[in-house]
Amino acid sequence: MTGVEVEPHARFREWTAHGPVHIEHDPRVLDQPGFWVVAISFEGHLTAVRFDDVRRATPREVSAPTAPLARPGPGAWRTSLDRSAYVEGVVTVRDAIADGTVYQVNVCRVLEREVPVAFDLDTLDAAVCQRSSGRYGTRVFVPGADLDIVCASPELYLRRVGEQLTSGPIKGTAVTLEAMLEKDYTENVMITDLVRNDLQRVCRPGTVRVDGLCTPEEYPGSVHLVSHVGGTLAADTPWEQILHASFPPGSVSGAPKHSALQVIASIEPQEREIYCGAVGYVDNRDPLRPCAELAVAIRTFWRVGHTLRFGVGAGITWASDPQGEWWETDLKARWLVDLADAVIADSPSRA
Repeated sequence: MTGVEVEPHARFREWTAHGPVHIEHDPRVLDQPGFWVVAISFEGHLTAVRFDDVRRATPREVSAPTAPLARPGPGAWRTSLDRSAYVEGVVTVRDAIADGTVYQVNVCRVLEREVPVAFDLDTLDAAVCQRSSGRYGTRVFVPGADLDIVCASPELYLRRVGEQLTSGPIKGTAVTLEAMLEKDYTENVMITDLVRNDLQRVCRPGTVRVDGLCTPEEYPGSVHLVSHVGGTLAADTPWEQILHASFPPGSVSGAPKHSALQVIASIEPQEREIYCGAVGYVDNRDPLRPCAELAVAIRTFWRVGHTLRFGVGAGITWASDPQGEWWETDLKARWLVDLADAVIADSPSRA
């Protein structure tokens, strides 16, 4: 895929991994010993890769941009839903809310552009790491498993430490906290309640709690509202059951989840693939203290052949303004898409 042979590898906030030894697609493998790099598409296809060489990661510093970013050329990126189609999708969701079918639905679009054959996403990952404070930033390159991912996610899908399970749904995005709308807070509370219900299906009765609600967190170009939900797993709960109860993440599907997924399928013209799924690791090297950290795969690039893709979306409620939701997707995508264009333009492999 690149001009220079690159060995499979993965990078997370705390760990780096080299030397993949086994690839699986059955969630039951996540209960077996070892360090498993995990990618789950929004549609539920799981890929787990066991790595043998796992080491502590060196922290990377985030720096301010030192030069203006290149602007994309005309038509560099295509979108699965153009502005009019996206706005129409928002109207469809509002009609479904009026009918009582759903309360909230996340509507997404997938951007894509062609990249040179020899373009190495490690270069993009380095640039994203320099400029992004996304705390769940991840790089996964395992060509044998069709995984080539750069993720700058700020959102926690699931963290496991022993029997403690935590999720950190994000809902509500604005340029500044002062620009946050009332509907953003309402949406966050709604999705937090959905996540709480998901965790209750696999946690001991009475242990599920909301530790923080609508806490603002700032990122380049935007601020988000983040909540934190945690609980204690019921004894001997396998990963297959945990994923069945909680996937796909509530923040990128909607409420009620099953009905929201049906509405999404009627609006979005193509699969989201890894976008809005999950990426991270499950670490069972210590059988007495299994650990995991899985991010919601937002702010995520992935490569398929010569095509680089990037997903973006917004949560739609009755209070949503269709045009405003389109501009929210533009706000979320703009700086990372511009960064990708700058990296591609500066790459010696562009010719």
